[in-house]
Amino acid sequence: MAKEKGSQLPKYRRIADDLKAAIEAGEYGPGDRLPGENALAAQYGVAALTARQALRTLKNQGLAESRKGAGVFVQAFRPIRRHGIQRLARDQWGAGKSIWSADEDRPLAVDQVTVDQAVPPPHIARVLELGEEQAACVRSRRYVLDGRAVMFAVSYLPYELVEGSAITQADTGPGGIYARLADLGHTVVRFREEIRSRLPTSAEAAALGMSDERSVIKLCRTAFDSEGRVVEINEMTLDSASYVLDYEFDA
Repeated sequence: MAKEKGSQLPKYRRIADDLKAAIEAGEYGPGDRLPGENALAAQYGVAALTARQALRTLKNQGLAESRKGAGVFVQAFRPIRRHGIQRLARDQWGAGKSIWSADEDRPLAVDQVTVDQAVPPPHIARVLELGEEQAACVRSRRYVLDGRAVMFAVSYLPYELVEGSAITQADTGPGGIYARLADLGHTVVRFREEIRSRLPTSAEAAALGMSDERSVIKLCRTAFDSEGRVVEINEMTLDSASYVLDYEFDA
């Protein structure tokens, strides 16, 4: 007799898959409480530890969240739909709008920001064509939505290019970094974004307040001016459960 499909999966994975299917079918809606460890253990005839692993799997997938003393609930957070093309259009930041406004009508806040003058890592210095001891303007920001940390970003710009401008301040003004670069005569005309996914480092997980068992999206954006010079590199770390990357463009 053929073995039942999925029978080779560990028991906790089969439980997690059943719960995932129930969530997707609408049996459990956003914010609904999921069965607890003991209830799942009794239903599936497994140890409580196995049921706990199943619930942890759902949390690592971004489908569920724990509430201290209350249990595990279906994730109620609505992911950010990041419009990768529209947000970087010149008529967005050129009109003094935040690039984030192309993504969200919910208020995205920066709860941590630092601006330093420092020698960047070698891989950044090489792309910015900086000498061994040449400094960059290093802008670090953490972004929060609905009380949840969703992204940590670090921008690097040649310091001699932006010295004395609002880019070296916490608040860069309307239109942000790209509008200020245009003010300096270095209008950005081209972007390149590289995207990959991996498990977070302990520092990244701590910065985003997330499990180190859930992947992050690593997104590196390079901005070029009209002469082909790299004027900014932005390395972003996104909680994979907080984002949908949306790219729409003409054929």
